[in-house]
Amino acid sequence: MFDSFPHGVSERLDRPTYHADFWRVRASGIRHMNKLERGQEFKERGFASWEAFAAGEWDRALSLVREKREGYERQFREAARLGILERRLRVVEFPVTPYVQWELHVLRMRVELGDHIKVLDARKISDIEQDRPVPEVVILGEVAMYEVVYDDGNAAGANRFTDPALIRETSAGFEALYERGDDFHDFFDREIAPLAPPVVE
Repeated sequence: MFDSFPHGVSERLDRPTYHADFWRVRASGIRHMNKLERGQEFKERGFASWEAFAAGEWDRALSLVREKREGYERQFREAARLGILERRLRVVEFPVTPYVQWELHVLRMRVELGDHIKVLDARKISDIEQDRPVPEVVILGEVAMYEVVYDDGNAAGANRFTDPALIRETSAGFEALYERGDDFHDFFDREIAPLAPPVVE
């Protein structure tokens, strides 16, 4: 699983170029988008809810999650219009990091709006991750795959892959892990809802 990743030939894209390429390919007639999210610490500057979370204002952070609702609704309507099935698999380590605790509240709203998200306990894939973590990737049909690159927790761009064999192999790995993932609400209610507000250092 993921044996060939990331050994294929790739093109490094800076953040604006990655976003432009992503939206171009997404609108080109693909039928599915799969995202595998593995990192446990990210920064989402410019998102008021994350800014409040980073400042230690937990209640305010949760109340501000709703500011993304309209944008997410537009995204899902557009995906439906294009006939794209969008899925995300969120790998979670234990103990849950403050960032992931916050992010899962954001993802809960996305699920409530119709997003297809599962959660996978990282302990369940320790056998797969003996040499390295599973990749942080976005796969657009059979056309393009992006390994998202970060700089100090900030999205800095992506490595773009177009080799069909590599995309198929990575997609098969995603499918296998997605099948092993927990229903989002089941995981959230069991592991996230009981947590006390996180301490942000």
